Amino acid sequence: MNKYLLLLLSSIAFTPLAAQVEQDSTAITGKVISYEEYKRQQAQNDSIESGTILSREIPVQEIMMDTTVAGTPLIVHPEVDDLDEKLLNELYNNDLYDYMYKEIVQMDYSETVNQTLPTDTLKARLAAINESTPFQIDYNPVLEKLINKKLSYKRVYMERLMTLSDYYFPLFEPYLDQYDIPLEMKYLAIVESALDPRIKSRVGATGLWQFMFTTGRNYDLEVNSYVDERMDPIKSTVAACKFMSSLYKIYGDWDLVLAAYNSGPGNVNKAIRRSGGYKNYWNIRPYLPRETAGYVPAFQAMMYLFTYAPEHGFQPQQTIYKTIATDTIRVKRMISLEHVSQFTDQDLEVIQFHNPSYKLDIIPFVKGKNHNLRLPVRDAAKFVSNEAAVYAFAKAEFDKIEKPLPELLVAESRSVYRVKNGDYLGKIANKYNVKVSQLKRWNNLRSNNLRIGQKLYIHSRKPVTTSKSSSSKAPATYKIKSGDSLWKIANKYGISIASIRKLNPTTSDDLKVGATLKLK
Repeated sequence: MNKYLLLLLSSIAFTPLAAQVEQDSTAITGKVISYEEYKRQQAQNDSIESGTILSREIPVQEIMMDTTVAGTPLIVHPEVDDLDEKLLNELYNNDLYDYMYKEIVQMDYSETVNQTLPTDTLKARLAAINESTPFQIDYNPVLEKLINKKLSYKRVYMERLMTLSDYYFPLFEPYLDQYDIPLEMKYLAIVESALDPRIKSRVGATGLWQFMFTTGRNYDLEVNSYVDERMDPIKSTVAACKFMSSLYKIYGDWDLVLAAYNSGPGNVNKAIRRSGGYKNYWNIRPYLPRETAGYVPAFQAMMYLFTYAPEHGFQPQQTIYKTIATDTIRVKRMISLEHVSQFTDQDLEVIQFHNPSYKLDIIPFVKGKNHNLRLPVRDAAKFVSNEAAVYAFAKAEFDKIEKPLPELLVAESRSVYRVKNGDYLGKIANKYNVKVSQLKRWNNLRSNNLRIGQKLYIHSRKPVTTSKSSSSKAPATYKIKSGDSLWKIANKYGISIASIRKLNPTTSDDLKVGATLKLK
């Protein structure tokens, strides 16, 4: 039976479960409807009727929700879309890595830190945590100083991490449980990457679990010019679980597993020897590399702060509606994320977020290997219903790149764009037909955060040539014909779907034959 994978998380949107799909998820059994028919049904009852049985490979905690998974209408709540959008924006614009890294590596433990938490209270709470976890959580001045610093310095960063955890922790927990790893290991990803799947450290460790190139390869994570599965949230989590399991077989102690995960078993073994044979983390800590010395206290501090967040007044942003579903589709041809964005009329930033392991924003097609595209469920329905057209469009776009450039070119021009309210990098990149990565490189941006009024320098991606355009010149108006869609019309005249919608605000995707659209 073909698989449409749908994981409804207990906390938030992303459902990137079972990324390796054995069967072709685009060959759906049951009724397959056209995109036009799909939109017509959607307009009538705002539901998706796929006619397929959806399966989950790993059981997760069942929650009260408004969706079902087997041909029953999916109910939406527009009134909370704004909350979801704010949370997704937090996910797309994660810039917390430096905050975590500085606390671990650069913290001066001799500095004076304001004590906002009474020592006796901290000792009692740490003892309570220690009773419920296989980690050894004891009071010590280093841990106390780190906790107090995080309670008194830039608390908004901790709240943002807690918001991100609502998204990622339910993703990690089923795999940690499957491999008999303590669920508290989910805090390790905060310390490693600040929950940023695309982060790369100064020494080349990459992804949520910060795998080095060789270690990733050893645990079956594909890394090549197009793909880096260290950035894939599911595959990297599975690899991390396997790695931690192997370390536990060596040490039989989860604190030492943490130390070995960060610095390598060789450094831990040397520290044990230099300490005179001790096998307690705090006894060998003086003999570990500086980063690892701050690593386990940072992990324990995260465990404490997340456990007692309400008592310290942390108020992370949360949403009411927490089941934005995604599906995976195995690609049959090479395709870029930009092509998918243009065809589905979805923000490129959203497509990139759900597919972080494709380094060049291109999904390659390699015989014998499964490379999957993950999309929000409604966009997946568009893609599957129009699969042939998507690949034809992608091929045509790739062919344009492959062809020799015309003889006469006008030099590339540079534009200056001033950021407006509601702008984000994906939106601006789509407007100028460039990539988000290019915008960041041209403007030396380290994160996706923008300020209203900020200037961005944009270099024209398409050269101006004297060759004749392959698309027809757009008329002022267009009369809709049978079989037309906004995508077909936009592609025919070389304009964007967004521009058509802006000129025709009352027009829905369900076009009426004979109606007139403004194109200019």
